[in-house]
Amino acid sequence: MDGASRGNPGPAAIGVLLVDPKGRPVRAIGEVIGWATNNVAEYRALLRGLEAARDAGANSLEILTDSELMARQIRGEYQVRNPGLRVLHGQVLGLLQEFERYAIVHIPRARNVQADRLANAALDQGGGRLKQGG
Repeated sequence: MDGASRGNPGPAAIGVLLVDPKGRPVRAIGEVIGWATNNVAEYRALLRGLEAARDAGANSLEILTDSELMARQIRGEYQVRNPGLRVLHGQVLGLLQEFERYAIVHIPRARNVQADRLANAALDQGGGRLKQGG
């Protein structure tokens, strides 16, 4: 999963690639989320990915993200100081309780190409022209 923002804040989108245990794609999601910071976009991508995994009947997850900050916040290694991120963080923790097992793994951006493409494709299809507040 990946969140993208053109500007920080700026027009933002998410990309989520849900794969089965054998690595086969189950669902690809690319959605514009409006005006947001990079960190908000990352959290929104994670929330959307968790909802998609739950709806697909998954009971355990390996979450791959290139956001080291978010990964460490979810694992409890870093505090969440930003009030807006605190709300999203709480929503993520609530959704994670619906799974028997999960791991959140920070990966290099170069390994997150597919999710990044989904997010940027959503921005390219019109979301990249959003104005603040829109």
